[in-house]
Amino acid sequence: MNSYRSLRIALLGAGSVGAQVARILLEHGDELAARVGAPLELVGIGVRDLDAKRDVELPRELLTTDLATLVAGADVVVELLGGIEPARTLLLDALAAGADVVTANKALVAAHGPELFQAAETVGAQVAYEAAVGGAIPIIRPLEQSLAGDRVLRVMGIVNGTTNFILDRMHTEGSTLEDALATATALGYAEADPTADIEGYDAASKATILASLAFHTEVPAACVHREGITGVTDAMVQQAERTGRVLKLVAICERLEGDAGDRVSARVHPVSLPSTHPLAAVHEAKNAIFVTAEAAGDLMFYGAGAGGPETASAVLGDLVSIARRHVLGGPGGPASTHADLAIAPFDEVLARHELGLTVADRPGVLAAVAGLFAEHDVSVESVRQDPGDGSASLVLGTHTATEGRIAAVLEALAAHTDVERIDSVIRLID
Repeated sequence: MNSYRSLRIALLGAGSVGAQVARILLEHGDELAARVGAPLELVGIGVRDLDAKRDVELPRELLTTDLATLVAGADVVVELLGGIEPARTLLLDALAAGADVVTANKALVAAHGPELFQAAETVGAQVAYEAAVGGAIPIIRPLEQSLAGDRVLRVMGIVNGTTNFILDRMHTEGSTLEDALATATALGYAEADPTADIEGYDAASKATILASLAFHTEVPAACVHREGITGVTDAMVQQAERTGRVLKLVAICERLEGDAGDRVSARVHPVSLPSTHPLAAVHEAKNAIFVTAEAAGDLMFYGAGAGGPETASAVLGDLVSIARRHVLGGPGGPASTHADLAIAPFDEVLARHELGLTVADRPGVLAAVAGLFAEHDVSVESVRQDPGDGSASLVLGTHTATEGRIAAVLEALAAHTDVERIDSVIRLID
């Protein structure tokens, strides 16, 4: 090892991930120093409550509530606080002082990534955020570096472990959404307030990050279409199973080619996948991300999408990489948004759909319903009708159509006197 000085590491946050990062830094400091070429000195751990119970017993002398002072004296700031503030201000202060930043904060990167990247570029610093998407799964560096010479066409994946656990339990054990959520909460997969997970906000933040990286284009969070899993019913799960399919909450980021030039689409919503699809085999709280590139073809990244030790692995990978740059010299690499592609409106995205309806059980209703699809230029591929007592259940599968046309069909169906209710709308991926 050369005689490079110790690098001062400030850690913000000592929750499930932060505590594990601190433990590894303290227990394996010599090994990490050998990889970096310089000692990594953990100079302090910024916390909100000095006396809070933690997963790991940490040296009391390292804990501090004065986060601003801790940041001011660091070479590298590792942010694991979560949320937007005070994390944003602290990281901007760190970057302004020339420190590098490692963060696992997907909400912050999704909402303020360009601001952080610009601040880093101004002073030649670096922002690393591998742990912000997919936990332990390496996906940021592959998109940023390994595929930098390729043309990424699509990134599609299960990026939220809580919702995957819930949907998996609904399929494999017949649980209701409510019961599966309760189990997820008891096992620590879901927060006390699960809104960010089950309403798709967490996955949408990750889709923002993935789309921006994959297509070298700034994709604002407001441009990501978001639907959660609260509308998924037992009947929808059973219908999927009858046709050999599985329901998953999936983030889809695509390059859409057109005569007027390429555009980007990013969206999060439930989909119905054939049971033979690689993502259909992702069980429990695991994550998996499927990347399609022009030259590389199909690539799949699978592993733990959350968890203290698992996410700490990704954080420390970023830390070692950034620390090596300090030793070797040279500025941090700026984020690439050179393509600056247009964002496609969600209404123009193409998809196949399956609609479940309850309709009046009398002659002519099927023809009337089919006519509504035809009026809005949506072709029906398949129909299944189950008669009932005065009502009938219809399941209609469509050919590929724009989301805007499907929305128009749904509006027409809702207004039709023979349609008692729209039971389900699910997108199909083959």
